[in-house]
Amino acid sequence: MIVVVGGYRRAVPQEVVIASPLRIASVPADHVYVRHLSPMDGSALVTRLPDPAVPGAPAGQWWPSPVLEPAWLRTHADAFDVLHLHFGFEHRTAEQLRELVAALRELDRPLVLTVHDLTNPHLADQRPHAAGLDVLVPAASAVITLTPGAAAQIGRRWGRRAVVLPHPHVVELDRLAAPRPAHPGFVVALHDKRRAGNDPDAVRAELTAAVASLPGAQLHPGHPHRLADAELWDHLSALDALVLPYRAGTHSGFLEACHDLGTPVLAPRTGFFAEQHPVVSYDLDAPGSLTAAVHRVHAERPSWRAVPAERARQRKELAAAHAALYAEVLAVPVAA
Repeated sequence: MIVVVGGYRRAVPQEVVIASPLRIASVPADHVYVRHLSPMDGSALVTRLPDPAVPGAPAGQWWPSPVLEPAWLRTHADAFDVLHLHFGFEHRTAEQLRELVAALRELDRPLVLTVHDLTNPHLADQRPHAAGLDVLVPAASAVITLTPGAAAQIGRRWGRRAVVLPHPHVVELDRLAAPRPAHPGFVVALHDKRRAGNDPDAVRAELTAAVASLPGAQLHPGHPHRLADAELWDHLSALDALVLPYRAGTHSGFLEACHDLGTPVLAPRTGFFAEQHPVVSYDLDAPGSLTAAVHRVHAERPSWRAVPAERARQRKELAAAHAALYAEVLAVPVAA
């Protein structure tokens, strides 16, 4: 069969027939990206194990995942068929990841790797992340990534063919379909979350001046506390533009949320954000580049927004594509 996801064609030789749902140990499982790889109607060919409790951590915290411990894999080998690793392995050294790979081979359990980040936005020093990928990418039975540009880089660096399966929706579909609230003026916000790969201080002064130079424009003051999802969706929907000041990172869930809600994004020419969805690109360290991007968004008022029916169809296709991929790496019998 041919699986088409987000415009990317992927050939699967025959129709997948699975007698019982394939059991996937996902790291993480309780993350919006992973949850939205399952169909909404519950007709899944796949079941994902819940995140195991993390000793000493609050309930609901999935990191650091015990699934990445060889001892956990050996103890729970009868409970899963495939390990699918997304992210959350930055606390593991390259040697520890080699031990993980060896344990999976010992247990005859395939590793599927989704390369969300070729550079890790949580790390200032990228060498440990690169060393980890040097272990995981060659060892994986299948490699997935989100954009053609990232797939090409994976091919150049490791000689692996990565399957391109785009990011699913982030905002729930009923909220995604809600109209954007009307508001006066032109409101711009800076994504100032504190993490190693995000550098709001590098652009704050230029952004402030750029917004001040535009008629009717204002810079959002930000929020003093972390927003719950519903509050965050309301915040993003009330913006005319969001500036992402990322120095490190390859893809962005924040960009996906903005696309779901119809909020234009100004993103640096880092990673492959512009391949996820339309953005206005700028150079983080080039004076005047962000100003020009802000002026462009103010003048053009782009209306890029996800269509709920297309997001629903994409989610169904992503679920089918992942099930087919798991079946392939397991060599599950398929119908003629």
